[in-house]
Amino acid sequence: MSVKLIADSGATKCEWVLLNNGKKKTIITTGISPYFLSPEQVTELLQKELLPKLKGAEVEEVFYYGTGLSNPNNVAALTKTLKKTFAGAKVQATHDLMGAARAVCGNEKGIACILGTGSNACYYNGKKTIKNTASLGYILGDEGSGAYLGKKVIQYYLYNTFDEDLRAKFDARFITNYIEILENVYKQPLANKYLASFTIFLAENRGHYMVENIIEDGFNDFFYNHVYKYKESWRYPINFIGSVAFGFKDVLKELCNSYELELGKVLKAPIDGLIKYHS
Repeated sequence: MSVKLIADSGATKCEWVLLNNGKKKTIITTGISPYFLSPEQVTELLQKELLPKLKGAEVEEVFYYGTGLSNPNNVAALTKTLKKTFAGAKVQATHDLMGAARAVCGNEKGIACILGTGSNACYYNGKKTIKNTASLGYILGDEGSGAYLGKKVIQYYLYNTFDEDLRAKFDARFITNYIEILENVYKQPLANKYLASFTIFLAENRGHYMVENIIEDGFNDFFYNHVYKYKESWRYPINFIGSVAFGFKDVLKELCNSYELELGKVLKAPIDGLIKYHS
């Protein structure tokens, strides 16, 4: 059995799993986004944060799934960097949506959806992603994501839509104000991650009709703009990956039932599914 290294990377965190003689070792490093880091910076990151923890293991295969790899130029650059870092290893680098599809569908046909800080969806034919709606990011898209739901929480708060009870709970949970919120959204980096941080408020206040409306409306927008675009959605299971999907899977189940769709797997993260796929 060859020594394999599997990676699942976002822009802020990357989870690596080393499979060596039946043993599994997990390593967490800073995330790798080709849009934020140059090849030289990626090489430096790997040398500082990853290689010392591999302790000389001779990696023979690298399977890397990450953000920003829908762009072929980014795939080529990252593949070259990984091949230089792991000389002689077979390297396969592809986008995070493929990682999600392989994790939840394996070699079966299905719809694979991501609902985390951002959102995305595709139809997977058991080997590759065939159909995929455009990923517009948190400003124009990302329906149903943490950033999308968090933005609604902030809107409800700043527009005084929340009732007195929820407003008091928001003030107690987040010591912030109008100026600070706008500063973080419009002037600070990683605004999508900042917006997504407010999703916890929804999880902590389930049962209130305004909270349930925000969650259901956000997921409805996701289904309408993504899942509904594939006729295969009525033939194959709808699978989900991501912390938001996992946290609100009861709502996903209700929506799938109401739309007469089959809910498949709902996983918090893809790594366990990817280990199974590559084993």
